[in-house]
Amino acid sequence: VHKSIDAMHVSTPLADRTCMAYAGSLVAAGRGRAVVTATGADTEVGVSQALMTSTTAIQTPLTRQLSRFSRLVTYLILGLAAGTFALGLVRGESVAYMVTAAVALAVGAIPEGLPAVVTITLAIGVSRMAKRRAVIRRLPAVETLGSVTVICTDKTGTLTENRMTVQSVFCAGEWYAIGPGPVPPPVRACLLAGVLCNDARLGGLGVDGGIGDPTELALLEAASRACPDVIEQAAAMTRLQEVPFSSDLRLMATRHVNSDDSPGIITVKGALEEILTLCPLDDATRVAAERAVSDAGDEALRVIAMATVEVPRDFALTLRSLRSTPLSFLGLQALQDPPRPAAIAAIEACHTAGIDVSMITGDHARTARAIARQVGIPEDDVFSRVTAQEKLDIVRSLQGHGHVVAMTGDGVNDAPALKQADIGLAMGLGGTEVAKEAADMVILDDDFATIESAVEEGRTVFDNLVKFIVWTLPTNFAEGLIVLVAVGLNVALPVLPLQILWVNTVTAVALGVMLAFEPAEPDIMRRPPRTPGTPLISRALMARIVIVGGAMLVGTFAAFIAALRLDLTMDEARAIAVNALVAMEIAYLLTCRSLRGSLRSVGLSSNPWIWVGIGVTVVLQMVLTYVPVMNEVFDTAPLGWIGWILVVLPGPLIYGLATLLKRFLPDPTSRPGLAPRFARRHPPLHQRRP
Repeated sequence: VHKSIDAMHVSTPLADRTCMAYAGSLVAAGRGRAVVTATGADTEVGVSQALMTSTTAIQTPLTRQLSRFSRLVTYLILGLAAGTFALGLVRGESVAYMVTAAVALAVGAIPEGLPAVVTITLAIGVSRMAKRRAVIRRLPAVETLGSVTVICTDKTGTLTENRMTVQSVFCAGEWYAIGPGPVPPPVRACLLAGVLCNDARLGGLGVDGGIGDPTELALLEAASRACPDVIEQAAAMTRLQEVPFSSDLRLMATRHVNSDDSPGIITVKGALEEILTLCPLDDATRVAAERAVSDAGDEALRVIAMATVEVPRDFALTLRSLRSTPLSFLGLQALQDPPRPAAIAAIEACHTAGIDVSMITGDHARTARAIARQVGIPEDDVFSRVTAQEKLDIVRSLQGHGHVVAMTGDGVNDAPALKQADIGLAMGLGGTEVAKEAADMVILDDDFATIESAVEEGRTVFDNLVKFIVWTLPTNFAEGLIVLVAVGLNVALPVLPLQILWVNTVTAVALGVMLAFEPAEPDIMRRPPRTPGTPLISRALMARIVIVGGAMLVGTFAAFIAALRLDLTMDEARAIAVNALVAMEIAYLLTCRSLRGSLRSVGLSSNPWIWVGIGVTVVLQMVLTYVPVMNEVFDTAPLGWIGWILVVLPGPLIYGLATLLKRFLPDPTSRPGLAPRFARRHPPLHQRRP
């Protein structure tokens, strides 16, 4: 940024105050004397620090939902256990027996596998995101990504490649795209001027294999890409003199000669206004060049003008001699930090998923709008020349409208907004340590496409958590209900407290945890985001808990009663009841692999861990049924073929019932009345700017 001593109005935006040099700035060229106006906490860096101190990190949606869910489950289970205990005492049961029954109900009803599954699922999400170049710093942030309704993204380096590239050349009144193929002579001359009047060089250890100014590197790369022999031609010429670039001149000139006796050549590059003063042009050519610059500016293209002239070999190049020598206008080279191709597709995917993408940048409005058009961001979702305080205000305003906000950033001034956002996303390549410390996640490649893939992983994490909850609550509900109904009917417990504890331990670890490994469903990025504030247990989930849990209760009692009527022993009847309960949980687990489609829609082999878990469960149930020590400890007995028929029969019935429920009950993650794009239920973002 070129600085000057010209005073500016106090209302001038922070980024446009060219008479101020802020703490942390680096002097790239020139010399001068400055007046210190602020130090420490009073500097703009200090303001960012104060905003960081006053900003508190907020709970993630998952944290809030699990907190409400835990309280609800706790109160419900305590109430049922107390009611069961009181009911038994009224019926004349002993205190010891009713304590056992109440404990059995609590053990059966508590989803004790949930904390482990939450942690494992989030950890798996962290691992998957790391493979996709996103590093999670705070574990709950994994799921937060799946709840996002608005992504506030920076422009440079995130939506663009952070690399200047020559897009086209304007010569002889026409624009020519730069790319492989034949190059017209006027374009070749313009490219040659860009190579000769240049202090950079390709190759070496610099960014993208070059050393020097990014703009000059872009000129070299364009010539190398479109006309490689121009590089060879320039290398055969010797530079003798130069007029170096300065902010006052706004141009650079060099004088070159060949090894033969041919005349020398002067090449000049710089701002069109300066080049036009050196080139005698007719009005039509001048107007065409100025119009080309204006059109390029509307597309966020930076334009550099080129000119040349042949001179005697002994010509002395100075600023004075340059201004007294008429030059030939060659044309314009239009440069841009191009959008990342992957970012365009990623933004489209976010829009399909019902997620708003808002560009918040410190760049000029014209540049921001042009890039926004190219990547598919509506202009009313673009904020330009934004300060640290304004970024923070935008995030708070969106959160006040009920949005879950993801915020990207790389600088110190981004840190307050990163901390305030529901999930802060710092840039790993160009980000400051302050931004990374304030963020929940670091994007290693600074690419917006990585954010979109991380959102997909976040949705998958939440999906898998819901799948586990949809599976575990009906099964736990059934286990607790077995005790409650047995006490209420004053009959023997089909499943003893120790047996319930066994079932819980085996199935939670060997079956439920395996749902954490489910891959993303094909339509996961075609669904709208979850409505913020919606409880974890929806009405559809509550209905499924009651229906499936009730069916498992009936299936367990039916198997137990049928065994007794076949004159089997009490231990055999309970072994049948325990195994039937586990068989129903296995059948129901398979239906929970997809909350919308059939087992075939997700693929039988897409999650091999499910089958490993089922195999382990079957082996453990065989141990419980046939090992004498286990028979003695758990009050079970070996079963014959009749017993296994009673065990297997309820499973297919549960599978069929759960599959049927998918047709008549909305899936537990759907939200009735949700618009295709949640953000459009509120005013456009630009109307909500603080």
